[in-house]
Amino acid sequence: MNGKQLKNSILQWAIQGKLVPQDPNDEPASVLLERIRAEKARLVKEKKIKKDKNESIIYRGDDNSYYEKFLATGEVKCIDDEIPFEIPNGWEWCRLSLLIYPPKYGTSKKSVPSGILPVLRMGNIQDGEIVFDKLVFSNDLDDNKKLLLQYGDLLFNRTNSAELVGKTAIFRGQRNAIFAGYLILLRPIFINSEYLNLLLNTPYARDYCNEVKTIGVQQCNINAEKISNLLVPIPSLFETVRIVEKVKNIALPIIKYGELYQKLKHLNGELPIILRKSILQEAIQGKLVPQIAEEGTAQELFEQIRQEKLQLVKEGKLKKSALTDSIIFKGDDNKYFEKNGNTEMNITDEIPFEIPDSWSWVRLNDICSYIQRGKSPKYSLIKKYPVVAQKCNQWSGFSIDKAQFIDPDTLSSYGEERILQDGDLMWNSTGLGTLGRMAIYCSTLNPYELAVTDSHVTVIRAMKKFVLPQYLYYYFTSNTVQSVIEDKSDGSTKQKELATATVKTYLVPIPPLMEQSRIISKIEQLASIMSR
Repeated sequence: MNGKQLKNSILQWAIQGKLVPQDPNDEPASVLLERIRAEKARLVKEKKIKKDKNESIIYRGDDNSYYEKFLATGEVKCIDDEIPFEIPNGWEWCRLSLLIYPPKYGTSKKSVPSGILPVLRMGNIQDGEIVFDKLVFSNDLDDNKKLLLQYGDLLFNRTNSAELVGKTAIFRGQRNAIFAGYLILLRPIFINSEYLNLLLNTPYARDYCNEVKTIGVQQCNINAEKISNLLVPIPSLFETVRIVEKVKNIALPIIKYGELYQKLKHLNGELPIILRKSILQEAIQGKLVPQIAEEGTAQELFEQIRQEKLQLVKEGKLKKSALTDSIIFKGDDNKYFEKNGNTEMNITDEIPFEIPDSWSWVRLNDICSYIQRGKSPKYSLIKKYPVVAQKCNQWSGFSIDKAQFIDPDTLSSYGEERILQDGDLMWNSTGLGTLGRMAIYCSTLNPYELAVTDSHVTVIRAMKKFVLPQYLYYYFTSNTVQSVIEDKSDGSTKQKELATATVKTYLVPIPPLMEQSRIISKIEQLASIMSR
């Protein structure tokens, strides 16, 4: 329950007699209503107001059903289907029209930017209060005397959006003012205006406004007759005071609760992200699953990759450029070095964290058979060969739905290596906001014969017999990589670019093959738990 829901619940409890206890020494609400009827009769007799032709008395019959008797005609009808909830003994139901002077619409005359008399508009009603902000004025003081507001008057916003139509505020006599035509004056008689304002902001009253509003082209409208017909639960006068005081006393705690709820909601939203980052970080540092000596070492795995590459080059299945002599090792002084042929370089500053002894740091190119940007396509409306672009690679996964298509006649210009294979990593390599986003290609998600990438996406094809693409995906989506992705890129702040040479030389922590598999399983298991 958020802050708004809690406030609404409390307001609803208030008008149902559940917020403060009833005092048996209070005079019943029926006495208050009779006093109001007598006062209105006096005002009618003195010709200060017109008689309400729809005035009625609502009572409960011997059969416990509610009835409404119209005083002008003597007609009686059962209104059980209108009564929204039960109220305590001593309370009464009545129409809002009984509790107020005949409602008035505001002025329809044009206002001016400056003058002697502020004209309150719907924008001056904010959170149940009137704010004297962005005012317009009227200089027709004599013509507008009947619209001058009195302390305790309620203003009802009759025309607004579907959400805001019916909002109210109490005029507290801050200064002389009148009101515009989009507002209706509801002036209480012998009834606590704070209680009426509270009631008109309950879910019950808001639902009523929603039911009776007239929907226009741009705005909704509720006229004076409809709001006057609202059924109002009335307690004793003293209980209305206790209710209002109680609501005021808990207003600040409700606001505080709402703030804490929003913080908790934000934290709950952030927590899975934080946990995922922590899990990935633990995984790529060798801390998520234990090392098992019988599974061998990454150095042995790396040697197998080198031998496999040599064999593929001999068979003409791999370009010679895929072969490297790079070896990264840790010296006796605990510093890291990289040896290329006869050249040895201290790369300790590049190493982001320590890894287990059975792991190895390698360059990405050393464990891949292919790393290359896609090419700029010639597009076609013929939906045959999709082109994976940046928008196809989302953190939620790979989607072919957003792809465009190449001209089928240009397919022959694409080498075989450019056709995407299952397990290929597709790394967004240009553009702010998309740079560094990665997905794994899966042919089962592509209903077409094949797919290629455009020049904004780098394809990373691992030696899948030795390095699992899913493990690499977890590494490249970890905070270690993503937090510095822009620092690693070239270009201006408006167009960052991750060069292919940079991608190829990325440092990657590699565990033995079986440990890679166990890491993937553990991450998936924890992700499943977090999503429950």
